[in-house]
Amino acid sequence: MISLRLDKEDECLIREYARFYGMTISEFMRQAAIERIEDEYDLNALKEYERKKNNGELELYSHDEVWSKL
Repeated sequence: MISLRLDKEDECLIREYARFYGMTISEFMRQAAIERIEDEYDLNALKEYERKKNNGELELYSHDEVWSKL
């Protein structure tokens, strides 16, 4: 179990948002946390791709090249 302290304004905002979307506060907080983690993972993967691309560590193929190899 996780406990979270919020001021009244934040609590009201979160409560109303969750209610608007038909979720409990727990469901909303869980979903928000998981989405944040997934977004950061995706961003890190993109940064790693860009780093490898800029360093010439990737071998890239065009759409036509891929289809010709199949």
